[in-house]
Amino acid sequence: MNPSDTPAIAPADHAKYALGWLHTARFLTTAAQLHHLPTYDLPEIAFVGRSNAGKSTCINVLTQQKKLAYASKTPGRTQHINLFALGRQGQADAVLADLPGYGYASVPKHDKIRWQQVMANYLVSRENLKAIVMLCDPRHGLTELDDILLDVIRPRVEEGLKFLVLLTKADKLNRTEANKALSIARLQAGGGEVKLFSALKKQGVEEVASQLYDWMHP
Repeated sequence: MNPSDTPAIAPADHAKYALGWLHTARFLTTAAQLHHLPTYDLPEIAFVGRSNAGKSTCINVLTQQKKLAYASKTPGRTQHINLFALGRQGQADAVLADLPGYGYASVPKHDKIRWQQVMANYLVSRENLKAIVMLCDPRHGLTELDDILLDVIRPRVEEGLKFLVLLTKADKLNRTEANKALSIARLQAGGGEVKLFSALKKQGVEEVASQLYDWMHP
């Protein structure tokens, strides 16, 4: 059979497979500094965002594990880069990196500065990094801190780094508000893709899972 004649995988089946792959996520290690991160050849997906953007909840929904990422009622509690291995039959083929949330007011200033330096260094210099998912609450839009992060990663995005902005808590928007938020975020995303996402309504879950799987398995 000619490769071009091979039947395409239906989107629903592909999404199911991608979600099954994400469900394999298991804790790998945690690091407070860049030099504590392990060295390997696996591609990494980094999740970043403000402390109240719903990052941990998003990771838990995508991996179908309620307690994989620590979803605290007190934003700003994640102070390390937490790595989770992905891959079937215990064979890791990618790594999910949960980066510290940024911008939460009650976190001491010196901690904020340290986290921001660690995150910036990771985003600029981590060779394994192949994709970034930035989470944003569309009711507040992309903030000044989000813009700073965009400036940090822009050179790598221009070089081919995959980049996705997820507008979380989309269930709190009506259709008009959602379309407006998408339009604004696309203008600000600097070449990245933008999708609506709701952990509560499971909106965008299959689409995002498929996107991440495809990025890690080109």
